[in-house]
Amino acid sequence: MRKIDKETVEIVGDNHISTSVETPILKNAFEKSDDQKIERIQHLFGEIMKELGLDLNDDSLSGTPYRFAKMYVKELFYGLNPKNKPRLSVFENKYRYQKMLVEQNITIDSSCEHHFLPITGHAHIAYIPKNKVIGLSKINRLVDYYAHRPQVQERLSLQILRDLQHILETDDVIVMISAKHLCVSSRGIKDKDSFTTTLEYGGCFNQATKRNEFLKLIDHV
Repeated sequence: MRKIDKETVEIVGDNHISTSVETPILKNAFEKSDDQKIERIQHLFGEIMKELGLDLNDDSLSGTPYRFAKMYVKELFYGLNPKNKPRLSVFENKYRYQKMLVEQNITIDSSCEHHFLPITGHAHIAYIPKNKVIGLSKINRLVDYYAHRPQVQERLSLQILRDLQHILETDDVIVMISAKHLCVSSRGIKDKDSFTTTLEYGGCFNQATKRNEFLKLIDHV
């Protein structure tokens, strides 16, 4: 890991700065099995708990390093592994539906990559079919997959948008995410009420009239 000064570290974290649309993943990230990763993280987190002064011989704490490691690998960050990506089944648009199709209030349950604290909220997604349509539950699964990795909200929006544009073979897709960041509400400024909204789109949604139609449908204007 390259060395950067503490001031830069704080600036990047407090301003939620991202450097890439792609999640920064090591080339050898999946050489170890999940069980091997859990075993290693269990040991390392146990050391962190000891540094904090916690007694791992206590019945309540003794299993925490394992629970923590399993949660990180199997639950919170399962979206890091491409093998867990949902199969996005699409179908021929036989009935030639050509109006906006909206899936809204999709649960966002993610983690900030700067502090590993929760990001929670909702995604609202629309597309205008051309030759292909996608099963509605597949949109939810795709959002869940990309959310379950250390994230920056802007990147999450773009990753969902680009995948849907690719699989649907159309640029006419729009993604809105509104979410609360625990790294804002529980540390730093400690603002309990603010939330962050990102909006990414392409194709016909570059037109203000089409975007406004979407926004009205999800009650955000």
